[in-house]
Amino acid sequence: MSKIAAIQMASGSQVIGNVMEASRLAKIAVERGADMVVLPENFAFMGKSDMDRVAIAEEEGQGVIQDSLSQLAISLGIWIISGTIPLKTDNPLKSTASSIMYNNKGEQVARYDKIHMFDVILESAREVYNESATTVPGNQVVVVPTPFGRIGMSVCYDLRFPKLYRALVEQGAEIFVVPSAFTDVTGKAHWEPLLRARAIENLSYVIAPAQGGYHVNGRTTHGNSMVIDYWGSICDVANRGSNVTIIDIDLYAQYKVRKNFPVLDHRKL
Repeated sequence: MSKIAAIQMASGSQVIGNVMEASRLAKIAVERGADMVVLPENFAFMGKSDMDRVAIAEEEGQGVIQDSLSQLAISLGIWIISGTIPLKTDNPLKSTASSIMYNNKGEQVARYDKIHMFDVILESAREVYNESATTVPGNQVVVVPTPFGRIGMSVCYDLRFPKLYRALVEQGAEIFVVPSAFTDVTGKAHWEPLLRARAIENLSYVIAPAQGGYHVNGRTTHGNSMVIDYWGSICDVANRGSNVTIIDIDLYAQYKVRKNFPVLDHRKL
C-alpha cells in the first residue's frame, strides 16, 4: 500500500511564506509515511483580489512557485500535486487555475486546468464571486497513471459536476484529487456530502485538501480537508488552519469491491 496526504493551509498574500509553509507541512506528511502530497487550491497565494492572483501568474515550467515544488519533490523523494498555480495566458487580464503534478524526480508529469468557474452570489455572506472574469477555464479531462494508482484530477467547484468524475472513471481513475478553497457558507452545507457522494457513486478514493481559515480579502474558507475511501468512509479530517490528513491506498481492496459490487457496470444511461 501507499500513503497520500492532503495538506490544509490558510494561505496569505506572501508567496514565499506560503511556499515555506507548504514545505513544512509536506515534511510532516513524509514523516508520517506519505508517498504523495496534494496541496489546496491557491496554496501559494490568497490575495485581496482576483487580479492580484493574475499579477503573480507564472509561465508554465518556470517561476518561484513551480521551481520550489519541483525542488521539494526531489528533496523529499515524493510526488506532489500543486493544488492550483496561476499560469499566464494570451490574455494579460486572465490566468489559468492549473493543478500540476510532479514526480519524485521533480519532473512535471501532468497539468489540469480547472474547468468549472465559480461565478456565484452568496447573499447570506454578502459575497460575490466571478472567477471567469480573471480565469481561463480548461477543457480537458486528465487521468494520470502513478505508482499509487490512476489519479483523476479536479479542482474545487468541479466537485458539483458529477459527469466530470464519471468521465474520469471511464478513463480508469481510481483516485480523485479535489484541491479546494470552499467558502465557509458553501462548505458547511455541501463539502462533506459532495465529497462522499463522488467517492460512493464511483467507488473511488477522494483526496480533498482545502484552504481553512481567515484570509486577507476578509473572507473565510471552510477547511475540513478530508481523505475518503472508495466506500465513502472518511478516513481522516482536519478542521481549520494548517494540518495534514493522510490515507492508505489499497488498490487490491478497491478492486475487490468494484468487482463484487459492480455498480459501475450497471449503468443504463
